[in-house]
Amino acid sequence: MVKSAIILAGGKGERLRPLTLDRPKPMVLLGGKPIVSYQIRQMARAGIEEIIFACSYKHEALQKEIQTGKRYKICAKYSVEEEPLGRGGGIKKAMGELTKKWDEVLVTNGDNLWRIDINNLVAAHRRNRAIATIVVVPLKSPYGIVEYDKHNHILGFREKPVLPHWINAGVYVFNREIEKLLPDIGDHETETFPKLPKENFFVYQSTDYWRGIDTVKDLSEAQKEIAALFP
Repeated sequence: MVKSAIILAGGKGERLRPLTLDRPKPMVLLGGKPIVSYQIRQMARAGIEEIIFACSYKHEALQKEIQTGKRYKICAKYSVEEEPLGRGGGIKKAMGELTKKWDEVLVTNGDNLWRIDINNLVAAHRRNRAIATIVVVPLKSPYGIVEYDKHNHILGFREKPVLPHWINAGVYVFNREIEKLLPDIGDHETETFPKLPKENFFVYQSTDYWRGIDTVKDLSEAQKEIAALFP
């Protein structure tokens, strides 16, 4: 099983202000707990022992909450960027902080809420002998859909249906081979992914719960869902 993870935890969360004036976006409270804590607990249950937090903006709030990680039953370390390095640069810097011997690492955006079977994800990554695996989730329309016939007669309405597309969930498994392809400054999606051979680059389709937390409305809707999902 993967023993190490990197959580990208430096987001400013400008659309969530004023909630992010004194903390990074993953530290915004949801159900009285930081968003990122729901990820940490799932990682710990999946057997991950070490988490490196790639952080910059208001990182002190994150460090004060997580500390050594003992309360979460993991070992927490912090890769603090003096200047923003971009997601790809942040991942590369954080890889240098990993202390456990590793061949693969789980990497996540720390500001999303999800319940994904990490063990199944890693098993699929290994079966495919992938260098990189991206979790993708169904795209749900943010709006209701009007259905009508060729004569423009309204047939009915569907409230925020799932669309026939898949989106990046911000959850990845990377092999060590990817480290040399990551930029020192920049984004892994634009600068690293195009360099990967397609035979070693896979998606993992998940229909498990996933929600991006970008606005106060997202936060409010997630608040209604977490009691059943994270007892």
